[in-house]
Amino acid sequence: MALKARLNIRQSQNLVMTPQLMQSIKLLQLSNIELSAFVESEIERNPLLERLEVQDEAPEEKRSGEPVGEPVAEPASGADQETNGEAELPDWMPTELETNSAAISDRLDSGLENVFPDDPGHTDAERPGVRDRSTSPIGEPTSVGSGEPINLEAFAAQEITLRDHLSAQAALLAFTPQKSVIASDLIDRVDEDGYMRDDPAKIAERLGASQDDVYAVLAALQGLEPTGVCARSLQQCLALQLRERDRLDPAMQALIDNLDLLAKRDFASLKSICGVDRDDLVDMMQEIQALDPRPGSAFSASVAAPVSPDVFVREAHDGNWHIELNQETLPRVLVNRDYYSRVFPAVSNETEKEFMVDCLQTANWLTKSLDQRAQTILKVATEIVGQQDMFLVHGIRHLKPLNLKSVADAIKMHESTVSRVTSNKFMMTPRGLFEFKFFFTSAIQATDNGEAHSAASVRDRIKLMTDEEDPAKVLSDDAIVDALRNDGIDIARRTVAKYRESMHIPSSVQRRREKKALAGIK
Repeated sequence: MALKARLNIRQSQNLVMTPQLMQSIKLLQLSNIELSAFVESEIERNPLLERLEVQDEAPEEKRSGEPVGEPVAEPASGADQETNGEAELPDWMPTELETNSAAISDRLDSGLENVFPDDPGHTDAERPGVRDRSTSPIGEPTSVGSGEPINLEAFAAQEITLRDHLSAQAALLAFTPQKSVIASDLIDRVDEDGYMRDDPAKIAERLGASQDDVYAVLAALQGLEPTGVCARSLQQCLALQLRERDRLDPAMQALIDNLDLLAKRDFASLKSICGVDRDDLVDMMQEIQALDPRPGSAFSASVAAPVSPDVFVREAHDGNWHIELNQETLPRVLVNRDYYSRVFPAVSNETEKEFMVDCLQTANWLTKSLDQRAQTILKVATEIVGQQDMFLVHGIRHLKPLNLKSVADAIKMHESTVSRVTSNKFMMTPRGLFEFKFFFTSAIQATDNGEAHSAASVRDRIKLMTDEEDPAKVLSDDAIVDALRNDGIDIARRTVAKYRESMHIPSSVQRRREKKALAGIK
């Protein structure tokens, strides 16, 4: 068969991902904080984009130039200004406070004239204590001699880090120059939890110092605030805090040395090792719980970002739910077409014309994408509220199983679109603040072929059963399975074990051992 070139006509469909489409898809999964940052960057880059401030929504004058509300009357003259024997002051007349302030300022000026008589070499701006009242209103803080407002944030105290806190205390320990270098190196190696996890022997070898000096400096640093800092292990951190409280007796030291048994809730072995009875062991455990296992966390630089809801859900008067977007988290931008119409005809360079056209297209696309994003979030939130109505009324026991496909089919969108919308979005409901993904849970079948149960509601049932169980009759996983099946929930034992472990609930053996020790049951 001979090879030859030929032309074929083929018709096919494919999706072309333009940069605008890719950016529009990206906007859906951004949180409100990330979206605000993206819009700010676009406003800085695009001269046709303007941010619409909140106060711009209620201007004092209409766009046509006509004043809003009642017109302001012109100041009358003579007897027309008197009404019922009282003079009606116009808006432009100074108030009593302004009059008194002006009088005080005049007195100050007259007093300064005695110090600085009329001299062409000294102006009012050069006289100390005299400010320009025409450019700085009363009550507005200004910098000395400049007339510019004072930036109070510049005087705010800088956040102190753990390293700065320890270095300031170490400077008071009167170390020798060699030990000061060792102390500085050790402080640099303290992690954000306050622990010094590096090997002192290796530090001594690297610095060319003796191990005795390194251990001596480390022991001195372990006496700094916060108590427990520079410890090399959790046991040492707790021991330092107990020693400061004068509670590090042999029994407490034995308890600290056997934290693994405390984690396993093996109270019988702990009572034998520590040589104490049940009441003393309970008191010792309460003292351990009152300690801080992370003494350096108070100086951590990481700050949790506040969560702002994207949607508010309120109960309406007719019994339905009122759903609205949080307007404070929605970026508001405008396209300045007037500026474009004035600038574009005056541009003669082709490169500049292409730039202006691109800016206009990008601005139009951004405003349209933001509107589509808001409408999509509202659609998804409305469908979620409609599906989880019983949860909002009665609580988590009535949370229904829900998946992305059911919501996507209801609002006639793709499942991937719903997935992007539910990422990093939060809903404020009468029952609290929840992420959109909280309402999407897997289904657990019912025993009588009835309505399926949500996995979240089943976990809540398991937690309630273990919290209310009799210490003399601790429920095993099989017993929990039987109880749930009696309630119409068809669940396997391994599923119960998985849910129990995800909620950090110990096994039945550990719970029985713990409750017997705490309740004094032999």
